[in-house]
Amino acid sequence: MSATLSTAPSTTAPFGPAAHLSCRECGHTTELGPKFACEECFGPLEISYDFGTVTREQIEAGPASIWRYAPLLPVPADVATRPTTNPGWTRLVRAHNLGRELGLTNLHVKDDSGNPTHSFKDRVVAIAVQAAHAFGYTTLSCSSTGNLAGAVGAAAARAGLDSCVFIPSDLEKEKIVVASVYGGRLIAIDGTYDEVNRFCSELIGDELGEKWGFVNVNLRPYYAEGSKTLAYEIAEQLGWRLPEQIVIPVASGSQLTKIDKGFRELVKLGLVEDTPYKVIGAQGSGCAPVSQAYKDGIDVIRPVRQPDTIAKSLAIGNPADGPYVLDIARRTGGTVEDVTDEEIRAGVKLLARTEGIFAETAGGVTVGVLKKLADAGRLDPDALTVVINSGDGLKTLDAVSDCGPTAVIKPSLDAFRATL
Repeated sequence: MSATLSTAPSTTAPFGPAAHLSCRECGHTTELGPKFACEECFGPLEISYDFGTVTREQIEAGPASIWRYAPLLPVPADVATRPTTNPGWTRLVRAHNLGRELGLTNLHVKDDSGNPTHSFKDRVVAIAVQAAHAFGYTTLSCSSTGNLAGAVGAAAARAGLDSCVFIPSDLEKEKIVVASVYGGRLIAIDGTYDEVNRFCSELIGDELGEKWGFVNVNLRPYYAEGSKTLAYEIAEQLGWRLPEQIVIPVASGSQLTKIDKGFRELVKLGLVEDTPYKVIGAQGSGCAPVSQAYKDGIDVIRPVRQPDTIAKSLAIGNPADGPYVLDIARRTGGTVEDVTDEEIRAGVKLLARTEGIFAETAGGVTVGVLKKLADAGRLDPDALTVVINSGDGLKTLDAVSDCGPTAVIKPSLDAFRATL
């Protein structure tokens, strides 16, 4: 199954099928470059494409990584031969046990903890690295709530780039270790993620930031496209079908908006049938500005100045893609919901107990929202449903620190029998 929209780009084209940058607000277009804001209205920029011929067979013959989708990404066609962390092609688990417990007959978990640094961020950073090379940057940087910092450190090391990443100082210890072990500079800032992000925006305009590629600022249009690969993989792993319901964590909101973009591209190319799907956004109640706006029926996201949730990877008080998340949830007939810290912990344990998947707190959020909606009868129990786990629970051990031995005994059969 295929479609032809134009002549395929050459293998040396640095951005493959990418044609230009388009403003998501006013539609103004501009040439490809290290830009993230529209010069006409200051709206966010994203990549538009002139795709070549793309077939299911071509994709299926590709490597077991996101590079099987190179014809749909802003990367050179020979990207799979270059030194990268080769993320992607993570497992889609048929969740019989979890589905049975929640009353959902056709449930799957997209488990992205299997990526090189154990979160979905490896996908987006792998794309950003290619853009950094194309623009001549020598240092890879970011503001991060933890997972992105580790992904940038690993990808930069693999690609032969320097790295310098910035994090809030109160992150989980495990994520700080993961971010620092790759040998780059790790700067902890006494402030919220939004304050860290503002600092990085200032650094871009300073001579200190010359030749620096900030993956989620001046490289953001390229970086964000990596999340589309989740959509591509889910559809392919489902037998080239779209799910009918999908639960996605919301931090900046970019992952959710790009998964929707990926689904729409597959439809446009004729690679999947155009079937309806509901997109459900999930947040922690201690930082739920998008969920609150959805419930209030408004389009304006009111920033959360001091996030207070154990799901620190989702603790972005002023999410850049928040308004677009609202648009997609409403357009698809989905919703945006939030869960408390206790529901997040329960979600982590529920997924571990039923499917043997140890999720980080963001996964506890998606599973918690899935359970909350299922219990309230707000999901179709027979619909093809996917819930995303975006990272590994070993990064957020404090959230389940109450777990431990069920008993401590002497080394004897009688002592063991007493515990039964």
